[in-house]
Amino acid sequence: MLKCNLLPPLPALDARRLLLQRGMRSAALLCMSLLVAAVGWGENKPSPTPNMFAPTSTPAQQEYVMSLFVLAITGGILLVVGGIWAYVVWKFREKEPTETEPAQIYGSPQVELAWTIIPVILVVVLFLTTARMIFAIQDNPKPKNAIDVTVVGHQFWWEFRYPKYGVVIANELHVPMSTKERPQPTFMKLQSADVWHSFWVPQLAGKVDSIPDHVNEMWIDPHVPGLYVGQCGQFCGVEHAKMLLRVYVDTPDEFQRWITRQQQPAVEQQGDAQGSQSVPVNAGGLQPASFEQAQQASPQAVPAQAPGEASMNQVAVGKQVFQTNACMNCHAVQGTVANGRFGPDLTHFGSRETLGSGIVANNVSNLKAWIRNPSDLKEGALMPPMQLTETQLEQVSLYLTSLK
Repeated sequence: MLKCNLLPPLPALDARRLLLQRGMRSAALLCMSLLVAAVGWGENKPSPTPNMFAPTSTPAQQEYVMSLFVLAITGGILLVVGGIWAYVVWKFREKEPTETEPAQIYGSPQVELAWTIIPVILVVVLFLTTARMIFAIQDNPKPKNAIDVTVVGHQFWWEFRYPKYGVVIANELHVPMSTKERPQPTFMKLQSADVWHSFWVPQLAGKVDSIPDHVNEMWIDPHVPGLYVGQCGQFCGVEHAKMLLRVYVDTPDEFQRWITRQQQPAVEQQGDAQGSQSVPVNAGGLQPASFEQAQQASPQAVPAQAPGEASMNQVAVGKQVFQTNACMNCHAVQGTVANGRFGPDLTHFGSRETLGSGIVANNVSNLKAWIRNPSDLKEGALMPPMQLTETQLEQVSLYLTSLK
């Protein structure tokens, strides 16, 4: 019979070297995982980057303990198997070149039973432990003072609704801190307006999907105030990676003050682009006689005006530009005629730290670039470029950033 080998046989020495390299790589990955877990242990505070090893909420804490349990079991398996492998490689290494094969052993009931029963036991233990943790989180009773939030995923931003308070915001979620003395968890209902998304803030809870025509539920009870970051954990389109999440955990008093401010209609406040102290300006709207007159208004047209008054006029003109263009068809500003629902609610847009779902800082310069053409900052954004002049872009940006 003719034998044909397409590839030459691998030398025994090279084969052992390859196995040794793979074993060392696996051991290195295990050590790195243990090191990351050790570094994260005890660092229970808000992190500027997603960090599942520093949980500050009960669901995240339970999942963290579960992950360490699984890591310990799988690490033990790696050490046992790797140790046996290393022993065999060393014990039965080729000491002298020989043309004969070593004695072949077939069948061992004890070994076969061991490698069947032990894995089954480990799988059952992992299954029961995981199921117990999942049911403990899902079946947690909801107290009467819990905060209700409806989370709606959009391409590519987040909408947060507080049904009890009548507040709607975008991308930056605020929740109260929960303590043993004053527990106040936040229960969230997750929905999607278009495709499959996933809500994931590692320090607060595990990943939960937002699915069209289906409602998923989750809850968090953060114990440490501060800013927690996350993002969409399910590929949802071209800008999935820039669908970021920001969760602000406030003290109970701070959260109540924030809710009170959010319940108020839009009020323009004027401050410089660098964020100096703002002062209230004509909340009534400073309505010009007509839009054409508003467009012609400028600081040069009224020399007697103080700089602050000129800026106030710019904000008022920006409001007119906003309300007479397509902006109001997609966005809502409470207390004005703008009541669109396709895009984020902009009622208190100026009080937010970021825009574009957390991709850039919220300031006049970035906002002008965003309104001019959102795809320049976030390719794939569904908001179309607005055909506005540079003057109009400046005015609209000043108006929106004044909404505190």
